[in-house]
Amino acid sequence: MRVILSEDHSTPIVHVSVWYHVGSKNERPGRTGFAHFFEHMMFQGSKNVEPDAHTSIIASVGGRSNAYTTEDETVFWQTLPAQYLPLALWMEADRMATLRIDEAAFRREREVVKEERRMRIENPPFGLLNELITSHAFDVHPYKHPVIGSMTDLNAATIDDVRDFYKTYYVPENATLMIVGDFERETAVNLVNQYFGRVPKAANPVPRDIPQE
Repeated sequence: MRVILSEDHSTPIVHVSVWYHVGSKNERPGRTGFAHFFEHMMFQGSKNVEPDAHTSIIASVGGRSNAYTTEDETVFWQTLPAQYLPLALWMEADRMATLRIDEAAFRREREVVKEERRMRIENPPFGLLNELITSHAFDVHPYKHPVIGSMTDLNAATIDDVRDFYKTYYVPENATLMIVGDFERETAVNLVNQYFGRVPKAANPVPRDIPQE
């Protein structure tokens, strides 16, 4: 895992983000929307954090957190008071290593993503315009399909597909950790080693076989 540190002692806050280098361009035909779908699954709890508790825990100490997915990466971030840096690092490492992926959460979040597609793309008057443009702009590159995926592919997704996606892409070798704000470098490095050093390595190399346009 690559770690980027940027000290800034002007304000007593820290920003922690984990960038997984997986987006819609890494999806296979017939399985579009997985990167964005999995962004939702990462909030469904881990060994030591209850489902949907990550955001509320960060909020309870005066912080903010969220995530987003693009064609190229999936990013999870939180900004919080500087003294809670260990908390943020511990929770990010915990869900990287021990994410809960159960059938009930899988089915629930799939419906959430489908509703998001309806709201953002299918219902607005010009919601499908960007999909039409990219589908004509590319022939074979995965930029051709939308980040949120298609209804057909979302309906066809299985929990085994999701688990395989997690094991393949949500690994230290495919992540960049960024810490910015009011911290001491030596302390931050020790915390990263303490929490992320226990995350297992990937069982196989992360695939990079993106079709060339």
